[in-house]
Amino acid sequence: MLSQHPSDALIVDIDVKAFFQEKVESAAANQRLDASDESLHYVVNLLGTFTHSRELFQPTPDGPMIPPLASFYAEAVAASSPEARRHALKRLGDIALFIAGVFADSLNRKLVDLDYYIAMGGNAYGFLSETVQNSLHWRFHGPVFDELSAKFGAFVDLLDEVTEHAHFRNHGDIMRLYEVWMRTGSERALGKLRRLGIEPSQGSVSALQH
Repeated sequence: MLSQHPSDALIVDIDVKAFFQEKVESAAANQRLDASDESLHYVVNLLGTFTHSRELFQPTPDGPMIPPLASFYAEAVAASSPEARRHALKRLGDIALFIAGVFADSLNRKLVDLDYYIAMGGNAYGFLSETVQNSLHWRFHGPVFDELSAKFGAFVDLLDEVTEHAHFRNHGDIMRLYEVWMRTGSERALGKLRRLGIEPSQGSVSALQH
């Protein structure tokens, strides 16, 4: 489990939806992300939901924790109804997207963990987009889940920009950024490297030896 020390709310005393709406639209424009208004609105709502720690963390004997993605996958597999399975898949996709985009540095700084979240989240939304076609309640969201699945990495980059406030300060951070780009093809990571004066090349880290 990913452990944090949440306050009652991560962001307070502001119009949360308006705040995230502005940030998401600005990041999407900066990254030239080709995404529907419906998908961007979904991301805004997701961010607003998770500003409340109770929506993200679960109490445990060791304190508040974010359950592992495998638990949501197991819940989906064992679901007793299509409706329960859809809820579990949505929860899996939402948690994976939020953690990968907002708390990537908390994933023990292991790149495989980031890959894992991207794969699990993208697959969850993909399965969800297929299962909602037979549901009147969920059908409207089918195209959104399909787009989130197909462009999951790009939406992770979007959230990274929305939540980023710190600057890279050392060589280790730059190396990690380079490795993220090498492993995931993140356009966001590539842009950061270029703003640092580094033009990365696949298969070589010589550009970082300055």
